Amino acid sequence: MAAPRYKALVDALAADIRSGRLASGARLPTHRALSAREGIAVVTATRVYAELEAMGLVSREQGRGTFVRDIAVSAGHGFDQHLLATDAVDLSFNYPSLPGQADLLRRALREVATSGDLDSLLRYQPHRGRPQDRASIARHLSCRGITADADQILITTGAQHGLAVTVMATLKPGDVVAVDALTYPGFKVLAHAFRLDLEPIPTTPGGPDLEALEKLCATRPVRAIYTMPTLHNPLGWVMPASDRTRLIRIARQYGPLLIEDASYAYLVEDPPPPLMATAPDITVYVSGLSKSIATGLRVGFVLAPPSTVAPLERAIRATTWNIPALTTALACRWLDDGTVNDLEAQKREDAKTRQAVARQELAGLPLIGHPSSYFTWLPLPDDARADRLTATLARRHISVTTAEPFTTSTHTPRRSASPWARPI
Repeated sequence: MAAPRYKALVDALAADIRSGRLASGARLPTHRALSAREGIAVVTATRVYAELEAMGLVSREQGRGTFVRDIAVSAGHGFDQHLLATDAVDLSFNYPSLPGQADLLRRALREVATSGDLDSLLRYQPHRGRPQDRASIARHLSCRGITADADQILITTGAQHGLAVTVMATLKPGDVVAVDALTYPGFKVLAHAFRLDLEPIPTTPGGPDLEALEKLCATRPVRAIYTMPTLHNPLGWVMPASDRTRLIRIARQYGPLLIEDASYAYLVEDPPPPLMATAPDITVYVSGLSKSIATGLRVGFVLAPPSTVAPLERAIRATTWNIPALTTALACRWLDDGTVNDLEAQKREDAKTRQAVARQELAGLPLIGHPSSYFTWLPLPDDARADRLTATLARRHISVTTAEPFTTSTHTPRRSASPWARPI
């Protein structure tokens, strides 16, 4: 059977882009112009460009058209660590680790080895974690203004795993989930894997546009709202208390579950109360220690309403049976002896220093970000293209990421690139 006409056109355009016959940055014909030139329907032309965009060869910019990407670096660059040169300055990932943490690990391993409880760490663990470990996390959450019942806590292999089991336990394919128009890429990956219908909510300087969210909930069956009220990734805002109250009111009125991602909340001093503290019956709170301790320590936790604990536990059993007992024992030792609190305080100061460096080195540019966050958002001028900028920097062995991995709307914001605030 012959390939459809549009497939042949996709292949031809892809070959022209890869060979350089269509240069990086070139504007492609409008959908209507391509339709007329190739003798195809406009809807087919739209499908051609959609496939090229999915291949990472073109990008669509609202109000401007479709452009050939610079393919010197891959689409979504900044999340493919293996592509980086060994001498590259990586500003696309943050690694919030402090000098001396390796020594902390050595001491903790020695303490665990002589604790007399080592044999228990070699056995299967309860799916949601040992009671004493969940109690340690409950005490830690009390420092964040959350009164937590240890029976409603489930320990996971990092916050990303916590998000994954939350999706598995509470949502099904086709469910509508409201998200910020720019959001954490890891949740986008989950949405794609579990075939969720993401509905982007426009953002304001202080958080999501709640007027738009309420209109969405009134017109579509929104099953969940994924939100980062305390230190948004990547924009860095902290939602005011009044907006949190309104968000909870919307959720109670229309019924969606609130999924509160608090992975970076520890960086904010004296934030408003978490959603979980005010609405524990309709909120699943997800966080972890990868950012506050180290990315290699994959210990996360989920605090959930009682009705969701059993399905969450089944999801943990299905994905990893139980989390690694040794890393959990290390993490809970540090929770109990105050090491985590000390590291969090030091990293808040470290992040402030890095933000100050970014603002000094990029003085005069309109940076967006929280003063104690590990990321900075840089809007670009109208005539600048984020993919070409990242490619230029990559050739100089500097890695940043564009808005593309973060966007949940149809069109990637053309005015934004996102370098992370780390010292150069």
